[in-house]
Parts: sequence; structure tokens; C-alpha cells
Amino acid sequence: MTMMTKLGLPLLAAGLTSLGASVSAETIPIAVGHQSMCTDTYTAGIVIKELGLLEKHLPTDGAYADAEYDISWADYSSGGPITNQMLANKLNFGVMGDYPLIVNGAKFQETDSLRTLYVAGTGYNLKGSGNAIVVPVESDIHSITELAGKEVSTPVGSAAWGMLLKAMQDNGIPTSEYVLKNQSPAVGAANIAAGKIDAHSDFCPWSEIMEFRDTGRKIYDGSETGVPYLHGVVVREDFAKEYPEVVTAFVKAVYEAGEWIREDPMRAVTMMEGWTGVEKEVLYLYFSQGGHLTLDPTIKTAWVEALEFNHGVLVNEKAIPSLDFDAWITEDYVKAAYEDLGVDYAAEQAMLVDPEMANEGLPLEIWHAREGILTFEDAPSFLTAMAGIQAEASKVNSTYVYDVDTGLKLFGKTAFWVQSGEDFTTFLRKGEAEEFASANNGALITFEDAVASFIPEG
Repeated sequence: MTMMTKLGLPLLAAGLTSLGASVSAETIPIAVGHQSMCTDTYTAGIVIKELGLLEKHLPTDGAYADAEYDISWADYSSGGPITNQMLANKLNFGVMGDYPLIVNGAKFQETDSLRTLYVAGTGYNLKGSGNAIVVPVESDIHSITELAGKEVSTPVGSAAWGMLLKAMQDNGIPTSEYVLKNQSPAVGAANIAAGKIDAHSDFCPWSEIMEFRDTGRKIYDGSETGVPYLHGVVVREDFAKEYPEVVTAFVKAVYEAGEWIREDPMRAVTMMEGWTGVEKEVLYLYFSQGGHLTLDPTIKTAWVEALEFNHGVLVNEKAIPSLDFDAWITEDYVKAAYEDLGVDYAAEQAMLVDPEMANEGLPLEIWHAREGILTFEDAPSFLTAMAGIQAEASKVNSTYVYDVDTGLKLFGKTAFWVQSGEDFTTFLRKGEAEEFASANNGALITFEDAVASFIPEG
């Protein structure tokens, strides 16, 4: 399909004239639904809220010279409830993942008169990483194919729910062959830690939270679906038509939030830990150089194609009404925001960050509790340093390596390590690690064993 602009840029300019005195005499309510426990929504949610970026960009001249703004932020555990509140006209803006975005647009179009517009992205992972299926650390389940007949929970309506449906379809497991339970991220994570559920499918950063806390391990990563993982911003169309400049201001704030994170990722993850309670070491996996997220508000053709594909996944499950993508997606507001900021929209829209290429050659990292981030060019120097740190009984907050096949950033302790002679290679998936070991006369070893091999004898 071709991306269409539902509200032309001339209309945005004309909106100032049409609003006239009505804006200057009123208080404009701006209600935003966001998710402080979903990393890919941060640039359109918690960062804007805490740094006051929306207030910075809201119009204060022309027809808005005397306008006042009443900004409210509502925090949700997943995207589904945000759509319900938008339908009830209690929220103007919603920030959510790919599958919830589709449900949002379709549910609104199913009504006689209400509509939303998809106006900007927040971030993405081209490989599809961000969602994952996790089992308890002591589970004997190691593959998604072993979930037939098991109890699997997920926040129904979320991006992880959509990924789960796609993954099960790909592996020939219909919904009739497993027990699907609707559990919020926090409940699902608690049940994984307690061994009360066979598996839990969740979105960023819950899988990594469970890995970091040593309560769960991945058996399936979203990158295995072969579909990009993305989040974005929707707004009620009636609000956008009445206050187009406010929507543009919101997108400007999204852009600036991304710039703020990129400027100093360590500062950003430390502050975001205080705002959200998510450990900074987990956030670093997403927001550091080489991290899971590429922060980008542009609407790319590839995103439209991915959303259309995801809609088809839900149609196969008979879980979604039809969706007119041409009527739903508009680039007008994001283009206007970029123009006002003096940023080349077309250039950024054309950029696609593939971790396999972008992360090639990036250093392995040790987050030393006292010295901060330490970088190493190769696995032997990384492992030598780890052995030395352990000998000193110093504390390590976390370690980071890369999957050799996808380029995805991983915790060192959760990666699958293969030793071939003096060479060490890290993998996201156990099966690929085993294949590599077999083909290269190597052995699959634990992270602890890899470090131990560099401890001096005696």
C-alpha cells in the first residue's frame, strides 16, 4: 500500500485560523496513556512526562496565545486498557506496541463515528527482538515446540500476545493445543519466579528483567518471527482535528526525548530507573549503543507492511475487525514536527538500523560497580578481565555480549557460549550454538566455565 496523509499540511496551518478565539478562551485537556514498564514507549511517555518536554513544545502564540493546558498522564501495564480509555474519551493520546496499535485502529474504525490516527513511531528493533517467551529457570522446557499442552500466560491484547500467536502459528501449535491465560506482566513474571506457570510471553523489558533477576530464561525471542518490533503513538482523530498543533508538539517532544537518551545513555538509564523501578542494567541493554531499541519517530514503509502483516496474524485467529490502513496512518504531524525542528524527515525515514550490521565490531562490556562501563575488543580480553574482577571479589553489575548471528545485545550470563580452541562465540539461541559447536569442533559451555578458563592456575 502507499502511505497516505489523511490531514494535509495546509490543513495544519489552516487550523490556527479556524480555531480562533475558541482556543484562546479555553483550557485544553491533554490526556496521555503510556506504559512506564514498557521500554519502547518511554520516548512518548515517562521521559516526556518527567522532563516536561510536552510543555516545552506546546503552542503559546497565535490562536493559542491565551490558552491553558491541563496535561494528565495515565500509566498502564499494557496497551489494551489504553484503547478502552481512548474509546471512552478519557484519553486523547495512546502509546503502545504493534499489535495493540492495530487493535486500537480497528476497534475505533468498527464504531460508527470514532477514529484514531497513527501519527508517529517511538522505537523499533528491525530483527523483531523485544518480545519473548520465558520459562522458569529450573524448567525442563527448552523449545517453543514443547509448549503444546502447557499453560502459557501473556497480557492478552499486547504486543507479546500477538507475537505468541504468530510464533505458535509458525510452529504448528493451534490455540486449542495449549492453555492460554491472560496475565499482566507483573503477575506473569511473579508466576514464572514461583514456578506457577509453564511459560509466559511478554514485551520489553520483562523478559530481560526475569533474566537479570535469575528467575526466568528465554526459550523464544521475538526475532525468530522475522517481523520488525515497533511501537508508536495514536491520537483520537477528533482531538487531532481540533488541535493539530498540539499533536505536532507531542511529536516534537517524542523526538527530543530520543535525543536526550542518545546524548548520554548512562545518565538516561540511571534516571529512568528512578522513574520506573526497572533496573538500570536492564535499561542499558535497550538504550545503550548497540542496544535493542532504535529510537525513531518516523513512519517507514516497512512499518506499514509489518503492521499489515500483523493484522493478518490476528485475522487468522479471528481476533480483529478489518482496518483501513490508508485512513488510519498519517505522516502529516510527524513531518510538521520535523520541519519545525529543522530535521530532515526523508533522510531519517530512509534509515533502517539492522543490528547484524550496526553492531558488528562493537566492544563487549562489563558494568563494574565501582568503575562503570569497561569495554573490550574481544572475548578473551573480556573473559580475562572478568576472571581478574572475580579474583579481586569486586562487584559486577552486569555484562553484555552480542549474538554472532543477529547482532542482538545479550547479557553475558544468559548467552550461550561456544569454545572452539582458543576462540569464544556467543549466541542468543541454544540450537544455533549447538550447531556452531558441532561444525567447528567446539563445545557448548556456560558463562561461568568461560570465565573460569581464564583464571590463572595456582
